[in-house]
Amino acid sequence: MTAPDHSDSRGQRAVLLIGLARQAIEGELGRDFEPPPVPTAMVPWLGQPAATFVTLELDGRLRGCIGSLEAQRSLRDDVTGNARSAAFEDPRFPSLTAQELDGLVVEVSVLSEPEPIECHSEAELLAALRPGVDGLVLECGSHRSTFLPQVWENLSQPCDFLAALKKKARLERDFWNAEMCFSRYTVEMYREK
Repeated sequence: MTAPDHSDSRGQRAVLLIGLARQAIEGELGRDFEPPPVPTAMVPWLGQPAATFVTLELDGRLRGCIGSLEAQRSLRDDVTGNARSAAFEDPRFPSLTAQELDGLVVEVSVLSEPEPIECHSEAELLAALRPGVDGLVLECGSHRSTFLPQVWENLSQPCDFLAALKKKARLERDFWNAEMCFSRYTVEMYREK
């Protein structure tokens, strides 16, 4: 993704991206939500390919999280699509209801391009991780999972972070295989207050 124009402040980007996510969710529920008008011609970075995750929280607890690991559509379309999916298609939760909207907190994470991590053992991988910085993707055969960097807030030790990521991928805690592939990414995170 091309970096946003420097004339756009981080606060303005947050308002635009969270507004797009809110509009997608509230529109599906028949509520009118008008984010600030955002013509792509005036904010060209919204038209650039990007990978995002949209995370929803209600009463301090996860309520949905869906995203993309590779940039395959515009930032605008990725945020909009992932917001709808997080609200209505996350298989861990029932569809969001209109009654939940007022307490809902929306977070948008814009991912960097994933970069492979070269490692031949779990010890090498753990040594390479940057707690609080890296999002991590695990791939092994049909097993694939990821954690955003924000997960480090709850799993601050690399061994715990990796064990939980393996569990998410439906692998055993001590599983290791030479076919496993890992990649890392960082995020620009925007969260409602």
